[in-house]
Amino acid sequence: MSLLVVLFFFFLSPPLAAAAAYTEYSCNGTRGNFTEGSAFGLNLELLAAELPANASSSRSLFASAAVGAAAAPEDRVFGLALCRGDMRDAAACAGCVSGAFQRLRALCGRDRDATYYHDLCVVRYSGDDFLSRPDDNSPVINALDANASTYYGWDGRNATTRSFFLSLVGTLFGEMAMYGSYNSSARRYASAVMYVNPQLPTVYGLAQCTPDLSPAQCWHCFQGLQEQNRQWYDGRQGGRILGVRCNFRYESYQFYAGTPDVRIGLQDVAPSPTANNGTNHRKTLVIVLSVSITVFCFMLVGCLLLIKKLRKGDGRKSNRQLEAHSRNSSKTEEALKLWRIEESSTDFTLYDFSDLAAATDNFSEDHRLGRGGFGPVYRGELSDGAEIAVKRLAAQSGQGLKEFKNEIQLIAKLQHTNLVRLVGCCVQEEEKMLVYEYMPNRSLDFFIFDQEQGPLLDWKKRLHIIEGVAQGLLYLHKHSRVRIIHRDLKASNILLDKDLNPKISDFGMARIFGSNMTEANTNRVVGTYGYMAPEYASEGIFSVKSDVFSFGVLLLEIVSGKRNSGHQHYGEFVNLLGYVWQLWREERGCELIDPTLGECSGSEAAAIIRCVKVALLCVQDNATDRPTMTDVAAMLGSDGVPLPDPLPPPHYQLRVSGDDYDDGGRGSPAGGGFRPSRWRFTDSCSTNDVTITTIEEGR
Repeated sequence: MSLLVVLFFFFLSPPLAAAAAYTEYSCNGTRGNFTEGSAFGLNLELLAAELPANASSSRSLFASAAVGAAAAPEDRVFGLALCRGDMRDAAACAGCVSGAFQRLRALCGRDRDATYYHDLCVVRYSGDDFLSRPDDNSPVINALDANASTYYGWDGRNATTRSFFLSLVGTLFGEMAMYGSYNSSARRYASAVMYVNPQLPTVYGLAQCTPDLSPAQCWHCFQGLQEQNRQWYDGRQGGRILGVRCNFRYESYQFYAGTPDVRIGLQDVAPSPTANNGTNHRKTLVIVLSVSITVFCFMLVGCLLLIKKLRKGDGRKSNRQLEAHSRNSSKTEEALKLWRIEESSTDFTLYDFSDLAAATDNFSEDHRLGRGGFGPVYRGELSDGAEIAVKRLAAQSGQGLKEFKNEIQLIAKLQHTNLVRLVGCCVQEEEKMLVYEYMPNRSLDFFIFDQEQGPLLDWKKRLHIIEGVAQGLLYLHKHSRVRIIHRDLKASNILLDKDLNPKISDFGMARIFGSNMTEANTNRVVGTYGYMAPEYASEGIFSVKSDVFSFGVLLLEIVSGKRNSGHQHYGEFVNLLGYVWQLWREERGCELIDPTLGECSGSEAAAIIRCVKVALLCVQDNATDRPTMTDVAAMLGSDGVPLPDPLPPPHYQLRVSGDDYDDGGRGSPAGGGFRPSRWRFTDSCSTNDVTITTIEEGR
């Protein structure tokens, strides 16, 4: 008997939803049948009596069991039950699970494997030990028959703009997957709401894993659903994908109970929970546009008065300075106007110069956190007690203005757990400042390259940082509203919050890619040498694979505690990549691991070595050989997936000649007397003189 999947529908009673709900069940006859009164049948009855009580009494509303462990293998029954994470009524959970068993007995007869999906619970039993396979999410069922003209059980209307709406759903799912996997309660559950603008519907979502999965296993399960989501629900305003281990649903109306765990978009706006909210959206649009235009007019008048005052008050300024100031002001106003009208965000604030001066004690050195290529960064505290970081761009800087506009137009549009949040800006005369959320633990390089701070990051914390950065990049490349190439990913641009959660920062060099673009070319190569992909550094060609290369370098630095950029050398190698490749070929990977991580043994060491292999895959010389960030996230999230063998990184044969360095007798792999004047090739390569063109670091 082949796999039978049957759909039928009924209505839920309040309080959860007034809209039509449905259930689905799978009767898998390929596992065989059992007879009434047999040992398997009796064990199934015991399971059906045990799981409703166990699941409803569990804090996670989940239970699994194996009945008949001492019996013959063919008589054992394995099962699990999971109630939805927003349920608060234990009796309702027990009733749903109990009812699921009853329905399966009626619908599937004596099949030894059956699954029941209900809006409020999931139940599966089988003679096969599926509990021992946490990556087994089968049977996975979509609430859509691709060949059907009618869509049952969910809103089948086309979205206003299909591709754009799909990217929003991808963003929503990515946030829920991250929260459900790593930040939620024991229920491994996340609900979310996303509001973008009045022209698009508010989107509500729910995602859940079985609580017995680890965070990495839960994340890996969600990634499988994400791929199916793109395939099945292109541009639809609602849909769901159901699996035994994890499930996902989104609609244009609120279908879950309680307040959402994740809010994306305008936090202070409470959009209508129904799909028929066009009137409210139009009102919001009129109000936002009116306010934006009024603010812009005031700014324009203020700038004109300011220019007039400056011309009268300081006759010594040359016409060239005044013209440059006018051009910068108009460009800045253009950027602000563009962002304010397009995004209409109440989360973005235009600060007065006096407010930021007061917050930073007049930009005192005591408040200074560091200095980048475009100006210093200060810690500040606003009058309401909120802590901020203020980047003060250098006056009359063409590069600074370009970065200023880039940050506003890019990062202000982005919402992700692993991206630093831009909360506002200040434009006053020649002052241009960007205001970010404050990260109390500074940046990643402060820890991994410091012998005293390094031990504070054990492997568990480092892996959490690695996975977070990977998710942030994956969002930029695949799930954000527009595809973004960062172009300057490095340790100093990874900020850490109070809980050491990583946040990718500094989008001044980032570039937007169109939906059909795979790579681009530039004559202005910017970024940090050592993190640049070879095709970008030499030819100006950049793509998502350029960021993947930078991520691979960063991953090696996190594992080893060693820098790849700068004037470091390791043994006779001029960079970390060549050194790592030699150790990898000679199966000496343990020598690479940061000594502060302890002994190289056990499962933790195996996980670290696996990360080294992932990093080497990311830094392969040919961009086409490198994985995408989707692949990288999957590699990091599943220890059981075998990895391909990496090809050599670029310039792995470059070595320092014996006369060109001296380690001062310390025997350290990173000597202090390196003079990068002459390099030599090995492995039957002729000696070459190599000239390095210094590329100005962008920070």
